Amino acid sequence: MKQIRYLLAGLSLCVLTSCYSVRLRNENGAPQPDPFSNRDDYYRGMKVIEIDTVINMKLTSKDFTYLITENDSCPSGRINIVEYRNTLGGILLSAITFGRKRKVKIKYVCEKLQN
Repeated sequence: MKQIRYLLAGLSLCVLTSCYSVRLRNENGAPQPDPFSNRDDYYRGMKVIEIDTVINMKLTSKDFTYLITENDSCPSGRINIVEYRNTLGGILLSAITFGRKRKVKIKYVCEKLQN
């Protein structure tokens, strides 16, 4: 009975530590405002762009590049805040496919245009 408790405690610890979020912020700029935003989290009042997708990579690829361009959602083409989230589901998908498919959850806020 004690072995099952230790096993469950170890398994729950692994699950809890596998889900994390990393946020990078530029200190020399202002985030793009969104006065119509009704968020109550860290991004309150900011225009947030969210990407939730699965990337397909070759086994020989070491990295992947996603380009942020000047468009309607990001007029400056520069990033002020980036948040990368890793979940247990993303880790399991990557492990099952031997790293060929990776689940990506990214939030980013563009920098405000300078006048």
